[in-house]
Amino acid sequence: MSSKLFAPIKLRELELANRVVVAPMCQYSAENGNMTDWHMLHLGSLSNSGAGLLIVEATGVEPEGRISLGCPSLANDENEAAMKRVVTACKRYGTAKIGIQLGHAGRKASCTRPWEGKSASEPLKSDTGAWPTKGPSAIPFAADWHVPSAYTIPEIETLKAKFVDATKRADRIGYDLIEIHGAHGYLLHEFVSPLSNKRTDQYGGSLENRIRLPLEIFAAMRAVWPKHKPLGIRISAVDWVEGGLTIEDSVFFAQKLKDAGCDFIDVSSGGNDPHQKIALRPGYQVPFAEAIKKATGMTTMAVGLITEAEQAEAIVADGHADMVALARGFLDDPHWAWHAAWKLGADVPVSVQYARATLKTWPPAKRYTEMPKAAE
Repeated sequence: MSSKLFAPIKLRELELANRVVVAPMCQYSAENGNMTDWHMLHLGSLSNSGAGLLIVEATGVEPEGRISLGCPSLANDENEAAMKRVVTACKRYGTAKIGIQLGHAGRKASCTRPWEGKSASEPLKSDTGAWPTKGPSAIPFAADWHVPSAYTIPEIETLKAKFVDATKRADRIGYDLIEIHGAHGYLLHEFVSPLSNKRTDQYGGSLENRIRLPLEIFAAMRAVWPKHKPLGIRISAVDWVEGGLTIEDSVFFAQKLKDAGCDFIDVSSGGNDPHQKIALRPGYQVPFAEAIKKATGMTTMAVGLITEAEQAEAIVADGHADMVALARGFLDDPHWAWHAAWKLGADVPVSVQYARATLKTWPPAKRYTEMPKAAE
């Protein structure tokens, strides 16, 4: 039986060799918002992982939208040039298609790198480079966090323009796909969730109002992103807190996104409230992707504690989701997709330089006769 996980999938005119995705992973290693040689090493390796798609880490549409001082932004020519250097190399030598996750950290911006604080992420202090943060309402993420200022309507219009500018830059860089970051307690999730959005204007109150901003940003980005390139979004399907987002809310949101021309939805959860109680287990978020897929017919991506080849195969083969995304699995094994394909009896893209490490015969016999002779 042929593998469903390693069957191709097409999003608009972008054809992916398989349904394995390297999820965006913050590296906290940018300088002044610019990608560095670390990104060349990290993304260069993962572009040859055998995955059909590699999505670059969360990138701020403005410097103030970065999670930390070590996060990249795509807000000026210097950011663009540094990123283009890395992406060009990945596209030239890698086998994966390349996407980027564009977003804004909102009230969870201005944080330490994970290895700098006592916990995974802490708000920066004034003497360590903190900057003012913004959110839908003046509500901090937690009691000991900075209090954001609430966006004004003019500031929201400026924010939309920054998403549009970053989208144009992403196209010039050569990205094949964009994923909007609307999850994990960052700005767009903050607007959608009733836990963080207490506005009384057209961007607050009802669910229809709370999803207004991400829908407007999606429409503005779609208008300038080439028609043949896919544009999707990552969401947190539930908040895991009483009174927060439910899967029914997210199904409604997903249908509106589909109506707007959204090409895929990457379904995660949580991140918007420190009191969340997540029922962790292998594939714990897959049911959310399945619920959205069944209710809307959207192309969905499942993510979260997906580690084994057989597990990923079953998610796709049984119709729970159309694609699977792994993060830590690829950090642990940069060729996870190679090894999964071998287990499932499938073919997987392999660069010619690495082909000798696969189970296939390398090089072909005739290659020996075509190799140039050494100078005598």
